Amino acid sequence: MSVPRRLGLRAVALGYLFVILLAPLAMVFYRTFQDGLAPVWQTLSDPDTIHAFEVTLIATAIAVPLNTVFGVLCGLAIVRRRFRGKGLLNAFIDLPLAVSPVVIGLCLYLLYAPRGGWFGSWLSEHGFQVLFALPAIVLATIFVSVPFVAREVIPTLRELGNEQEQAAATLGAARWQRFWRITLPSIRWAVVYGVVLTTARCLGEYGAVAVVSGRIEGSTETATTRVEDLTLTFDTTGAYAVSLVLATIAVLVLVAMTVIRPREENA
Repeated sequence: MSVPRRLGLRAVALGYLFVILLAPLAMVFYRTFQDGLAPVWQTLSDPDTIHAFEVTLIATAIAVPLNTVFGVLCGLAIVRRRFRGKGLLNAFIDLPLAVSPVVIGLCLYLLYAPRGGWFGSWLSEHGFQVLFALPAIVLATIFVSVPFVAREVIPTLRELGNEQEQAAATLGAARWQRFWRITLPSIRWAVVYGVVLTTARCLGEYGAVAVVSGRIEGSTETATTRVEDLTLTFDTTGAYAVSLVLATIAVLVLVAMTVIRPREENA
């Protein structure tokens, strides 16, 4: 490929990246601070905003470990085991990527609605509230972030094979010893990379959470729904401020992914 053509392709790629990603982020940064730091601090120090971030972090702190364990177990089951329905399980893992988050939220609503829900009626009778409360937010966050660890672990396990595990088994190593000393160290960077992606997805989730949370200010708002509520009340500076925090987290995730990838390749 000629030099001018390579430079042209790079220019097109960088231009596309600037228009789609960098320009909106730059505009958010500019709009956030165009009126000074006072309105930004007023929004970020508001108790409702702080609570919204707390709800988001709590849901993320619950969803990420659960989906990490689930992803590793699913990867081991799909790659290392033979059982009926393996193909179906492999397909279902990608379901949250194929279905709109709003549809996922609607499904959770139909399941856990206090009146008429499959599980909601029974739970309501026994004093448990799922919908329009933290449990619904956690369930929605878990559902939308299911695939990421599994989709990083599965190809890594397939590439590694199981020769080392079989050799350890012939030497008398138990199943848990093989997992902790051979399997897990071999897939550690895939797990870390999947955790980074899962965390980013949990922090940025909006659609499913907006349906099931009720978006009650100071109670069931998340950071993403807080942005919309501030926009609807014409507090654009506050919306930009919260968006900037979320964008900063996204950039940090991007940096983490960039750092992790070379380590994974050299591991």
